[in-house]
Amino acid sequence: MARRSTFTSVSSFFGILAIMLLSTSVRAQSKDDQVQELKSELNQLRSVVGELESRLNALEARENLASPGMRAGGGPEDAAALSTAAATLRRANFTRTGASAREPVGGEPVLAAAAPAPAEASAATTLPGGATLNFYFDGYFENNFNNPTGRVNDLRAYDVLSRVISINQADLVLALDPDVKAGRRYGLRMDLQYGQATETLQGNPANEPRPDIYRNLFQAYGTYVVPVGSGLNVDFGKWASSLGIEGNYTKDQMNYSRSFYFYFLPFYHAGARVHYDINKKLGVNYWLVNGTDQSEPTNGYKDEMFGLALAPAKTLNWTINYYLGQEHPDTVAATNCVVPVQPGLCFAPLSPAPNGKLHILDSYLTWNATPKLTVAGEGDYVIQREWATAAPGESSAPTHDDGGAAYVQYQFSPRYALAVRSEYLSDRGGMFSNVTQALKETTGTWRYNFADNFAAFLEYRRDWSNRPYFVTNNPASPTSHQDTAGIGLVWWYGQKQGNW
Repeated sequence: MARRSTFTSVSSFFGILAIMLLSTSVRAQSKDDQVQELKSELNQLRSVVGELESRLNALEARENLASPGMRAGGGPEDAAALSTAAATLRRANFTRTGASAREPVGGEPVLAAAAPAPAEASAATTLPGGATLNFYFDGYFENNFNNPTGRVNDLRAYDVLSRVISINQADLVLALDPDVKAGRRYGLRMDLQYGQATETLQGNPANEPRPDIYRNLFQAYGTYVVPVGSGLNVDFGKWASSLGIEGNYTKDQMNYSRSFYFYFLPFYHAGARVHYDINKKLGVNYWLVNGTDQSEPTNGYKDEMFGLALAPAKTLNWTINYYLGQEHPDTVAATNCVVPVQPGLCFAPLSPAPNGKLHILDSYLTWNATPKLTVAGEGDYVIQREWATAAPGESSAPTHDDGGAAYVQYQFSPRYALAVRSEYLSDRGGMFSNVTQALKETTGTWRYNFADNFAAFLEYRRDWSNRPYFVTNNPASPTSHQDTAGIGLVWWYGQKQGNW
């Protein structure tokens, strides 16, 4: 048939084109890189060609049922279907994913070892309109050589248990990015999270009046791109904090365990945020939020964040953030409310209420020194007072933490990478650990990508302090260090590209 001939010609053309592109690109790469990228890109090509073939088969079936007088390929439905199939081919994305890939200005930091591109496209995870439905599972087994009572690892955000086969987190991510070129200025994002990480991130009663309502809703926000200049991105809802270089999803990180600073800095915020790219090298951010780790606030003050996202070179991204907040509650829980309130909300006012401010100065950068070598660093200074002006009998002496973390990762091949993190946190006043101390840690992580969406992390980590702090098998006799070794296994599936 004419359409079968057309399909064969199109298939041959794109097959030859793909082979020419691949033969040109692989000459400059190692043997491992060639094999992985050839497999990935050819699988994507097969998927697109298969989709085109299925569309043409459907057209042939309809033609067989059509009246004898209809000319082959002459109906308007056929023309529309062929146009859709051609558009599908035009939308096909044969880009490569590597260690040097970077998010646009204002995007999340990239700390992960480069995984091979997805081997196949799945219509099951692509919803109407271009939204994607994505699945994620993260589990681990770890040994703490202190053999602590209760098998609890001190000062760990996610790898919180020793000698326990653990589900770190299981997530369902729905994402629809704005597409201004296609005429869609809105987008949305929702992350449902379950497992140990949920308990770490969500629902601290000291921060949340009603934590259970939001506990599994890690992120939920809508986006609109206001037609101003290059486009003003506005988000409204709840999102993961970008204070600190590390993020929630292990697949996007260099190390399996998280740093002290990830655990110390805010996990999430609820409110509104805007981002605007002044040019390709400079973007600005502003937030107006309820507070740190507060879906609902504990006072009437609205926190603010002012940020810069810089890309002075293609291989360098630098983020600078200043956060101003007031985190002290102005009420206390009560049981004898005399006015109608929402279920679960019964409070009595505090008078006077603490009014001291929180200041966070946070900066981090990522540099791709070579296509295989990535270097990153973070520096933070945090200070907080309970009272802006000391009341009689009250102290306004501040607590403050400062220090930073350094990261180095070498990508040996698309399959495996080695990363090292070293960190220092001076906790004066015990704002982080409830004890004044100097904390340090060094972590080595070997990552191996078994498949396109399956990675293993082998990790050894040593934490230590200038005082005996870490729990042992004798609670009355803490030690100054904590050593752990473990393996983390991470699976993810879906069509969302880049960092999750």
